[in-house]
Amino acid sequence: MNADSKETAAVYSGGEQGGKEEATQAYPAVRQGASDEANAAPRSNSPLRIVALGGLGEIGINCMAYEYGDDLILVDAGLMFPDADMPGVDYVIPDFSWLRERADKLRGILLTHGHEDHIGALPFLLREFPTPIYGTALTLGILEGKLLEYKVEADLNPVQPRDTVTLGCFQIEFIRVAHSVVDGCALAIRSPEGVVIHTGDFKLDQTPVDGEVTDLGTFARYGDQGVLALLSDSTNVEREGYTISERYVGEALGDLFPKCKGRIIVAAFSSNIHRVQQVADVAAASGRKVLLNGRSMVNNVRIARNLGYLTISDDLLMDIRELNHLPPEQVCIISTGSQGEPMSALVRIAMDDHKQIKLEKGDTVILSSRNIPGNERTISELINHLYRRGADVHHEKVSEVHVSGHASQEELKLMMNITQPRFFLPIHGEYRHLVLHRRLAMKVGIPEERCLLAVNGEVVSFYNNTACIEETVETGRVFVDGKGVGDVGEVVLKDRRHLAEDGMVLVIIGINQHTGEFIYGPEIVSRGFVFEDESQAYLQTAKEMVREALKELSVEFLADRDEVRQIVRQTLKRFFKKSIERRPMVLPVILEM
Repeated sequence: MNADSKETAAVYSGGEQGGKEEATQAYPAVRQGASDEANAAPRSNSPLRIVALGGLGEIGINCMAYEYGDDLILVDAGLMFPDADMPGVDYVIPDFSWLRERADKLRGILLTHGHEDHIGALPFLLREFPTPIYGTALTLGILEGKLLEYKVEADLNPVQPRDTVTLGCFQIEFIRVAHSVVDGCALAIRSPEGVVIHTGDFKLDQTPVDGEVTDLGTFARYGDQGVLALLSDSTNVEREGYTISERYVGEALGDLFPKCKGRIIVAAFSSNIHRVQQVADVAAASGRKVLLNGRSMVNNVRIARNLGYLTISDDLLMDIRELNHLPPEQVCIISTGSQGEPMSALVRIAMDDHKQIKLEKGDTVILSSRNIPGNERTISELINHLYRRGADVHHEKVSEVHVSGHASQEELKLMMNITQPRFFLPIHGEYRHLVLHRRLAMKVGIPEERCLLAVNGEVVSFYNNTACIEETVETGRVFVDGKGVGDVGEVVLKDRRHLAEDGMVLVIIGINQHTGEFIYGPEIVSRGFVFEDESQAYLQTAKEMVREALKELSVEFLADRDEVRQIVRQTLKRFFKKSIERRPMVLPVILEM
């Protein structure tokens, strides 16, 4: 989409979007009042450039950069949990190479909310790019706990909804939105080119647990004054209608708890403070005390209570040492591990590997969360193990114990109609979500040529009320494995997948270091390939194949260690492929004796 093909500048006002008349004056910057106009940054010859370093075309690692002239801001910096084809990887974070070239421009990082896919990469980012961070109280509280864990210091600046932050030429207002975590905000980002509304994750919950509804009035104010572009959450675009209120989960749990005779374990995301509050309220009404299980659950509840976002009395909470002294019908455990994460609290309980908590027949486990795409098989295995322990399991597919925190189609349409953007860009979703959200915008009445579609690395440029995708910059994924960041790449993952699928064969050979003669071996050791005790005859044949191949080599050839390794590798690969149709990793080890 070239800038030359764009329509002339226009301002929409009044009526339905499809029938609005276009004004001839230049597109104005959004104003909060007459005094703000004088404070607006002066227009230069630079375009406003928006670059997704993660989160466009995938679920997770959300990170969006806004660049104008010599100023750059980041919105969120999240992580992604590894897929099944990433063995050994702990986390996936964005590649910040593009940002590294512009580090002197970075003015600050703005956070929409406290979920891992929006803040999880910050401990790694801040080690290299120390910069001020702005977010609401709970968002920064959760982040601070992560930074302490990683021993990273940061300049944290708390804000409240409707506060405005100025960073270089950018003026950013935080706008309250409802989501599955407390203190979520959208951002109105004012630049010399106009205002961009970045929704973050949101839904239009009219009866939220804490009474803090999405601030439609502020969105409408910007819509009346002029919005250059709307960047909107696409996660739930495939769902028709409206997303059910979070309060509905509390009602469902209130019906379920009295029917449970044994202990109840509710697994949820530790950041879902509203869910924790509702579980605690229902537990109290049912005469049950609450045990918090899992480090992140304990930490986030502590932070939320200290900040006043959770109202759970000390009398309601119990210590794990009290667990075996209370009747099962008086116990409710709120735990992490709803996604079946290895070594999480719930998984250890399901595997009967938890030191203090043992499932008994008649206990009830409630998975009160949505399955993250890619985790379906892991969660299915978790449920099977819970049933093997005699528990009764309730989850999203069979019980109404979870509602989404993301807007469905009618809410997405309403956001478009309220903000009345000139341009629309779907964010936060896999590629199909972005495509469907773009189509939804066209149905609402935004012209097709103004509905943009970009993926990670594509630069969306706005200049003089035109928009185009002008280039592609370097982006990608960085794998975190233990303390190593970026030292595991595709080659290493390929080797790990190879080992996981086909196993390894180690071939040990001794060669005289003076004469180059073959004097020992070969000895063959396998791991994950065949069971050696039952395959001695087969491995003996493999040894003979290697020995015959080496006997045919001259002493001069044997002196070349690399050539010997290559001959051994080729000989065994052909033998394994022909005899049993397997391709193990063959690692020759040459000992100079």
